[in-house]
Amino acid sequence: MVKHARRFETVEVTADGVGLVSHAGAALVAELADRVGLTEEFSGALESTRERRSAHDPGCVLRDLAVMLADGGDCVMDLAVFRGQGRLFGRVASETTAHRVLKSIDEQLLERVRSARAVARARVWDAGARPETITLHIDATLLTSYSGKEQAAGNYKHGHGFHPLLCYLDETEEALAGLLRPGNAASNTAEDHFKVLCLALEQLPAQDLDREMLVCTDTGGGTHKFTSDCRDARIRFSVGYEISHTVREAILAASETAWQQAIEADSSEREGAWVAELTSLIDLSAWPDGTRLICRRERPHPGAQFQIFDEHGYRYTCFLTDQTDGNIAALELRHRGRARVEDRIRTGKDTGMRNLPHHAFAHNQTWLELSLIAQDLLTWTRLTCLEGELRYAEPKRLRHRLLHTAGKLIRTGRRTRLRLQADWPWASVLATAFQRLRSLPATPA
Repeated sequence: MVKHARRFETVEVTADGVGLVSHAGAALVAELADRVGLTEEFSGALESTRERRSAHDPGCVLRDLAVMLADGGDCVMDLAVFRGQGRLFGRVASETTAHRVLKSIDEQLLERVRSARAVARARVWDAGARPETITLHIDATLLTSYSGKEQAAGNYKHGHGFHPLLCYLDETEEALAGLLRPGNAASNTAEDHFKVLCLALEQLPAQDLDREMLVCTDTGGGTHKFTSDCRDARIRFSVGYEISHTVREAILAASETAWQQAIEADSSEREGAWVAELTSLIDLSAWPDGTRLICRRERPHPGAQFQIFDEHGYRYTCFLTDQTDGNIAALELRHRGRARVEDRIRTGKDTGMRNLPHHAFAHNQTWLELSLIAQDLLTWTRLTCLEGELRYAEPKRLRHRLLHTAGKLIRTGRRTRLRLQADWPWASVLATAFQRLRSLPATPA
């Protein structure tokens, strides 16, 4: 007979605790929003929607919603988790009030909310989060919606819902901009690509707009119009390029000596991958001056399916760029990094972006913006308050190790203390994060 070990002894459960709080780490994210002035900026942006002074501050409501999404919630009802812990999170609006605030944000107010986020971002960067380089990654994704929501439509994968276009800053993983689109929106619409790029640029501090930037896209951004718009905006581009019959001939015409070893991020050789420049072998006169065509060939990973054109057992990928660096392996490495945006989108979907809860298209655009705010709050928390492994952790890990931590509030004299469980492995990390946050420069009055 096998004896099954019990995981823990039977404990008596009662509902008579006092001063206990859960999701204590989420208070770090809320305090960060206040510390960098995001909450105050939201309050100013939405001042016109406040019906009376005794009502909930709409800026605080928007902050609480963003913190709720950062904490893993995905609908307004999840605010109840914070509402039940007023000693830690203060007054939290009801579900009805939160919906009213969200639905009061029209296109003009949404622009003010975006501007408020840009002001807070500048303060975070000034506090030490400014990246050395600026690489903007643009990509689209599909959001499923089976209900009859406004402008939800069928997509090219035979699903139904929306097809937003998003832009992330590669160096910091910040979610700069998002443009909600119907499910049947085209993947290569130059106007949409440039619009989301402009929204992303508006999020950058004014002092950084003159720095050299690179925008990376897949083949959806590989259009004459978008690359010309990037040239007019003085932004370098690196866009995917489809392999047509002409490109195939150019690849086969390239000499073997033209292929250089591809490299990894640490400058070591990338096994089974080579890079060649095909600019002189194909007519690029229709593209902006200085456009170059670079191709990567590599042995496919085990189990990959070949295409008809995959000559000699290689797979080929091409991209266009106007960067002037002579090291084409470095250019290919930087373009290959565009794949990281897929991870950003994946974690964004776990931070409120997967579920667009409203019927009206404009309200769902507001919800998408709220998800971007939540993603930024998590990123800013990592950049300003954490170090080591958790500085690079994905939202799921942050939630399970920090944000969902339990504690006990103790009132002594005029001070309130949050006590964390001493043997919780990340208790000291969370306590140190609060200390780091409070050492940041205070928001200017």
